Amino acid sequence: MSSSIKLWLPAVLLLLGGAACSSAGTASRELHYGLTLVPSGIDPHIHASSELGIPLSSVYDTLVFRDPAGGFVPGLAERWEISADRLQYTFFLRKDVRFHDGTAFDAAAVKTNIDRILNPETKSQKARLLISSVSAVTVVAADTVRFELTAPFAPLLDSLSQVYLGMASPAALEKWGADYQFHQVGTGPFRFVEYVPGDHLTLEKNPDYAWAPAVYKNKSAQVDWIVFRFYADPATRAPALRSREADVMGEVLTGDAGDLERSGGYSVYPVTIPGQPLQYFINAQQAPTDDLRVRQALLAATDRKTLVQTVFGPYSPVAAGPLTAATWGATAPIPADAYDPAGAAELLRLAGWEDTNGDGIREKDGQPLRLKVVYPGWGLTPQTAELLEIQWKAAGIGVELIQVASFSALMDAQKSGGYNLISWNQAGTDPDLLRSFYRSDGAYNWSGIRDAGLDSQLDQARQIGTDAERLQIYRDAQEFIARACVLLPIRDYVNVNVASRRVKGLHFSPQGWFPVLIDVSLS
Repeated sequence: MSSSIKLWLPAVLLLLGGAACSSAGTASRELHYGLTLVPSGIDPHIHASSELGIPLSSVYDTLVFRDPAGGFVPGLAERWEISADRLQYTFFLRKDVRFHDGTAFDAAAVKTNIDRILNPETKSQKARLLISSVSAVTVVAADTVRFELTAPFAPLLDSLSQVYLGMASPAALEKWGADYQFHQVGTGPFRFVEYVPGDHLTLEKNPDYAWAPAVYKNKSAQVDWIVFRFYADPATRAPALRSREADVMGEVLTGDAGDLERSGGYSVYPVTIPGQPLQYFINAQQAPTDDLRVRQALLAATDRKTLVQTVFGPYSPVAAGPLTAATWGATAPIPADAYDPAGAAELLRLAGWEDTNGDGIREKDGQPLRLKVVYPGWGLTPQTAELLEIQWKAAGIGVELIQVASFSALMDAQKSGGYNLISWNQAGTDPDLLRSFYRSDGAYNWSGIRDAGLDSQLDQARQIGTDAERLQIYRDAQEFIARACVLLPIRDYVNVNVASRRVKGLHFSPQGWFPVLIDVSLS
């Protein structure tokens, strides 16, 4: 049977009502997984959402894999060599790997993939974060490929372990072009079958998978099918689990998670996500938050402990810096107990903001103290914004809340500059992600911080070869960011997953968001 017929048949069976999948012989081999964000697109070379990686990290293999202990193990690359000046990385590839469409994986395929990601026309949302230092990819031999760098880049192996740099079939990329996201072809333990935006995404077991990395406990998938459906409304997630419409669900409301666990039929898997916390960048270029005293007052006027407990319950620690505590290199320069209403009032008074007309909102030179706060509509961020509005009103600060629906809308708001705070969090396992957010010319410098010394620190940290030196630089950088008060950290991001007790072997990659689905079975 040709590979194209193999891929066509499962989709037909689904359209016929899933008869083959729901029969008595196969029902226990079909996993139903709940996704909580409807992405704007799911091509991992283009789009940046963590949600797309939940299914697609099982469709794609990467050149290297991150070990839970913190190191890297071979993936599609059997081994690699780094030049003395750290400007060349040479990867020696496996020779036994084939894409799901039957074509061979080789050095030319690696070059095609990286060239596509780096091509400005692709508009990759991750390229600047992950491989901006890569200047060229050279095919040395059929099984050998060399990455050329413009400058040493310590996080390169970490970048190459991420699904956004997963290896796709060059034949499929050429055939499908702009429609590739609906016809994805990788080398992973599961094959892509069908994607209907906003409804479902289906994977099937790759029976030919024979190159599992050491981080997988199994050599082949334990279930035959995985059907992902979308539950953007948090209130729908627990009912989907109770009705067995879903076997696994992420981002379950904490109260629902506790109820499900107490019922005896479910297990809770809280997974701390490395990277940045749920946070609000404070715009230091926009009045009135261009005044350091106002920014300091916002931190002092925010009862983060109460806010986190109210919205997220017991599963999330209060964030204490630009990186979550689960991230390598994180420090805690912004204490969780920094709530000081009296101190906030004094700072605002010193900055010239006082309530002279008794309406509850401070003013200065006849203008009320009012802040524009922009935030996305997912991850319980709206609830945190609403509580911030209440807490800040008690301090005499007015708030205009502006909710946006997508990452691109956040970018548009950032480009306009007409905001005081903007909320975003970015997953990542290397602290180099700070560079894009706090360097003067960073792609996501939403706080508007500009400091040549900080720029130099962040540049140096990504080029240094030793972990000890990098750690010290990042410690100093995080303390500088805290002193500048351009960040209001809320909570270390914890994905509260709940699974039916019939789900066995569920665990997550070091990136936090992504389940290792090859190891999951059903009883």
